[in-house]
Amino acid sequence: MSRRKTQDTEPGLFSDTELQQTTPHDAHELYNFIFEACNIIRGPVSQDNFKDYITPLLYYKRISDVYDEETQAAFDYSGGDEDYASLPEMHRFVIPEGCHWDDIRKRSENLGAALVGAMRKIELANPDTLYGVLSIFSAQKWTDKSVLSDGKIRDLIEHMSKRRLGNKDYPADLMGDAYEILLKKFADDSKAKAGEFYTPRSVVKLLVNILDPQPGETVYDPACGSGGMLIEAVHHMHNDDLCCGSIFGQEKNVTNAAIAKMNLFLHGAADFNIMQGDTLRDPKILQGGQLATFDCVIANPPFSLKDWGSTAWDSDKYGRNMWGNPGEIADYAWIEHMVRSMKPGSGRLAVVMPQGVLFRSQGKEAEIRKNMVESGLVEAVVTLGEKLFYGTGLSPCFLILRRVMPQDHSCKILMVDGTTIFTPKRAQNVLEPKDVSRLFQLYKDYKSEDDYSAVVTLDDVRAKDYNLSPSAYVKYHEEEVEPYEVVKARFMNAYNEMKQREAEFRQLITT
Repeated sequence: MSRRKTQDTEPGLFSDTELQQTTPHDAHELYNFIFEACNIIRGPVSQDNFKDYITPLLYYKRISDVYDEETQAAFDYSGGDEDYASLPEMHRFVIPEGCHWDDIRKRSENLGAALVGAMRKIELANPDTLYGVLSIFSAQKWTDKSVLSDGKIRDLIEHMSKRRLGNKDYPADLMGDAYEILLKKFADDSKAKAGEFYTPRSVVKLLVNILDPQPGETVYDPACGSGGMLIEAVHHMHNDDLCCGSIFGQEKNVTNAAIAKMNLFLHGAADFNIMQGDTLRDPKILQGGQLATFDCVIANPPFSLKDWGSTAWDSDKYGRNMWGNPGEIADYAWIEHMVRSMKPGSGRLAVVMPQGVLFRSQGKEAEIRKNMVESGLVEAVVTLGEKLFYGTGLSPCFLILRRVMPQDHSCKILMVDGTTIFTPKRAQNVLEPKDVSRLFQLYKDYKSEDDYSAVVTLDDVRAKDYNLSPSAYVKYHEEEVEPYEVVKARFMNAYNEMKQREAEFRQLITT
């Protein structure tokens, strides 16, 4: 392994001056630069598949540029010792000989195969951190010249080469924020498929603020998608060094699991553990042969998932069926898994669900809901407005559960009707900061407020047959309805006055 101690520029390529002149000043400008790469492949590649090309290319470029920064720093520190600067200890990642971005940039043909080969070798050289992260996007898509010709790939490489993407050029937060904007753009474009990897960041921020993870605590997302909830938890803890080794997630979709790892890396997270696999059928994050437990468990699992492995749930070896088998739909299986993953004492949980889990009575869900309420773990239930999430027409809600309640919350449940707290947009409603603040304050106040919230006892819930819909408990202002005769009289008076004015007007224009 040997890398140049400075960024040599090949004839006809961009100079250092040109690179510096194109450096943006914020995440949105960087996003615009990255999204231009999408426009290069638009046409041959559908917008639903942009992330499968742009994401690994961005990650590969970032790794190479960070490697060069580390090489230069070690070179300067050692007084110009190239061998010292190339030592593996000087770098976060190993880049094998011939696999650096600049090596691929020099190639003139079979660029897709060259990219695939380089990324695969980098993975093999970094088995603990990068295995399965880059190559999952590669072979078939990158080497199919009927989709992407060498010319198109060359255009992509040259576009991405216009800017260095190292830590000195773009701190991890800025780089990660630009990537988050890109993921939202992918979600905007792909709509129905977006829910698999993207949860609105306003919802994520709200849930993380409620759980309030502290440095040194562990955080786990069993359906982590692109890693947004884990990243927000790291940000909430101000990227404290104690976050190192405390971030865990599992994701069934192979591509999304790789994106989660890249996303965490681009945000500057270190020593996280993201596993790929089906969480309900085969949980990967274990301790002593049992489910590992965590201080904070947070997730937005796929809504109303079917064919999830219900047959095996009755004899689940991890004891996740403690409240029962939900049957055809997996919603309560996710909740049971997450409850089992809560650490004794400090464990708390936030989970996004379709509102149907609050009242559905088919199958065994009603019995599970009863058992969940009687466990005394439910602290709050919050319903949200419609059209906030991609890929589902179902109205969402979220539940907050805790192993140990604050004293004044014990044997009570806060019911929040947040269905009117959002900012309407033409295609997709959003929670703006003021909406998030309002919902968070309703949770913090933990009191009854007409039209919005109610604090109820377990006896109140029992009396309503364990219905957890806030609308069944919140008191709403009722507008006084005027009698029909009064409304009709007002209408007739207005109508007669209108006829009189019309007659007066006609008289004026005819005289």
